[in-house]
Amino acid sequence: MQEHQESGEQAETGGKTLDELVFGNTADIYPKEPTAFEMQCIERDGQAADYCRHNGATTLEHAFTVANILHRNRMPFEAACIYGLAYRIHSKNQGEYPLPQALMQVRLLCFLKAGKELPEHDLHALSVLSRPYANYIESIRAAWRGGDPRQSLLHMGNAFEEFLSGEEIDWLYLETALQVQPSLFNTDAPSIGQSAGIPKKLFMYWDKNPPEEIVENLYFHQGIPDLDIKLFNQEEAAEWLYRFYGPEAREFFLAMRHPAEAADFLRVHVTNLYGGWWLDADARIADVSALNFMLQEKNDVALFLTQGNVVHNDFYGTVAKSNIMQECLLVLYNNCYRHKHLYIAYKTGPGIFNRAASRTAYRALENINQGERVKFYNQAKFEEIITQIDAPYKSRLPLWQAMG
Repeated sequence: MQEHQESGEQAETGGKTLDELVFGNTADIYPKEPTAFEMQCIERDGQAADYCRHNGATTLEHAFTVANILHRNRMPFEAACIYGLAYRIHSKNQGEYPLPQALMQVRLLCFLKAGKELPEHDLHALSVLSRPYANYIESIRAAWRGGDPRQSLLHMGNAFEEFLSGEEIDWLYLETALQVQPSLFNTDAPSIGQSAGIPKKLFMYWDKNPPEEIVENLYFHQGIPDLDIKLFNQEEAAEWLYRFYGPEAREFFLAMRHPAEAADFLRVHVTNLYGGWWLDADARIADVSALNFMLQEKNDVALFLTQGNVVHNDFYGTVAKSNIMQECLLVLYNNCYRHKHLYIAYKTGPGIFNRAASRTAYRALENINQGERVKFYNQAKFEEIITQIDAPYKSRLPLWQAMG
């Protein structure tokens, strides 16, 4: 039955396999609308097929959206096909967004995720459009094929600076950087003896009128005798930012689009100035062993990663004025000035931490070693230390806020 279906598909596509057709579907010989084999790819995912039925895929916007749906739904080969369609539709004008090089790099990245070879003609086209983008793809290909991670990163250079903070390149850069030995983050180097560890302080924020479960959680943490606890509300935070960072910081804080974004803005400033631990108000230190872990942490910065190498910003620890935190501030202010409407997770949230980590690793590769010990713990460790409280309001959060 399967052989019959495959034979039928090949007959409909001129004897070529679907892989062969997708491999070359950026060529101008194809129309600027979905072909039969591209529709096959779309129809393999119900959400993508439904979107296509309602909106079509003949414009750049709609083709790009369909490709993103496939990518998000873990169908990278099919996504690569439709990114190719979007690239074909694109005018190749650098004023049309998404840019052609963005479409081509994500297409090639999806081929890598699907375990496929890269079309060399597409890789060449990407190198003409953007050499840093091509370096990125070539480096990830080398790293995923078992190449030396240090050499892969050296080839990539600082290509991440061509992207918004928090995009996938930062996650993949960190994934590769963590494989380099000796550590680019100094975790396997002896302590320089200048740090007494992360200060025993804990900071939290809730803008105003906290619900009952948040009030209870705040009381719980205020009862911990071994930590100096400080809870900020919106009024206190605005005044604090004005006192220690000036009117610009207060203005940005009060202009944040949502309390989650305001908390993001505040946390970086507070932990940079004082050092200590930040914990979101809807999270809780799990138990005594978790508290002991915090009190005994001797690295200068302790960060926790999701399984996809995204830095948690809802819980972390740092010494005062660490290089990582000061880099986070630089990225934060750049985003506030240049990308004020950016998705929260990229603009003020985990994205700024991932970009700071990329810059730290890149500088270490370039023999600029700042001596700071930065420890990355995995998601399992995060879940040992932190539990999420049962807050009814979470079920009402829009998806972008819950992720931000």
